[in-house]
Amino acid sequence: MNRLFATVLVTAVPALFVTTARAAEPDDLTLPAGFHADVVAEGLGPVRHLAVRDNGDVYVSTPRAKDGTGGGIIALHLDASHKADQTEHFGVVDGGTGIRFYRGALYAASSRRVYRYSFKGKALLPDSEPTLIVDNIPASREGNHAIAFDGKGNLFVSVDGSANICAAPAGSPPVGLKPCPDLGVRSGIWRFAAAKPNQKFAAGEQFATGIRDTTSLDFSKQDGALYAIMHGRDTTARQFPALLTQADDDHIADEMDKVGKGTDFGWPYTYYDGVRQARFVSPEYGGDGKTQATGAYATPVATFHSKRAAPLDLLFYDGKNFPAEYRGGAFVVLHAAGGQALQGGQSGDNVVFIPVDKSGKLGSPRVFADGFAGPDQASKTGRARYRPSGAAVGPDGALYVADSSKGRIWRISYDGK
Repeated sequence: MNRLFATVLVTAVPALFVTTARAAEPDDLTLPAGFHADVVAEGLGPVRHLAVRDNGDVYVSTPRAKDGTGGGIIALHLDASHKADQTEHFGVVDGGTGIRFYRGALYAASSRRVYRYSFKGKALLPDSEPTLIVDNIPASREGNHAIAFDGKGNLFVSVDGSANICAAPAGSPPVGLKPCPDLGVRSGIWRFAAAKPNQKFAAGEQFATGIRDTTSLDFSKQDGALYAIMHGRDTTARQFPALLTQADDDHIADEMDKVGKGTDFGWPYTYYDGVRQARFVSPEYGGDGKTQATGAYATPVATFHSKRAAPLDLLFYDGKNFPAEYRGGAFVVLHAAGGQALQGGQSGDNVVFIPVDKSGKLGSPRVFADGFAGPDQASKTGRARYRPSGAAVGPDGALYVADSSKGRIWRISYDGK
């Protein structure tokens, strides 16, 4: 497994995936040969994740702004040419992340709750007020609650930690709290009954722990397992300059892990170095950048580390439009670190693909769709033209990608030409 691929995203891959169709793609996107993109909608504002109904209608989650405006869900009806010909807003769900269809109903997460919307026939808008499925979820500091379904009647909900690290409120350098009070009450993944209304978060079953933050959660169609991508800790070199360099900080991974009952991602006591491919003790718990962690912690199946790639969404492809090599594989949406100017630019602002073999083993990731940030890919500093934030598969197998900067949505399909 190539866990060093984040560097490849910055250097080697763009040359491999430039095709003669580049100029013909909207917004100068670059795609593998035979794939083409169309703009479905634009000007939707700061959207995040999206879901596509089995009739082709698209639903987009939006975050609420700091001034209290915004929020709700945007519904898009597409015409025969896959362009939005009807746009509606509904609801007050303002999480911006967890939104999925399950057994014909739309589930959406806010900062404290998960709701279910039901539809009559092919109506674009739901037929009634939403049903409350889970209540009293610990409030997310980033508005991030990813959701996923296992197909067996279970709903999985992620909850982030309360801070970047789990430390005493004062002190320089920070001193870690042990035990961290987040563990057991948040900072993990919980399981609930997908169809049961009015469940309290406290009555849910904790499935995994040690998660700093995740917006990426999905079940593999190949092995039936749950996967999640955790955002690694930030600003470690700034907080502990005597122990870690900025290069060390850049190598702290956003890690993709296979999740089973009891999986521990290692936050806040550890972090994973994607270059050295090893887990280390966090410096606020006595680590020195060299001491490896011991314990039953997860081992990543893939890492995203160089220049803060910031994976925002994870999707295992189960459509029929793409060639066979894509079926069962994973698409990961990389958002890049918003506004953080880094020497040499950032990775991210693209969509990568991770193939999977018949046994369910993930292969080496590669860039699938690029060019969102603009023509100068080497200068990604948070001023990207478009910033991919979410992905979903339509009933025809096309891949939809949302942009959080201006609210643009693309539809990527394959025709072999």
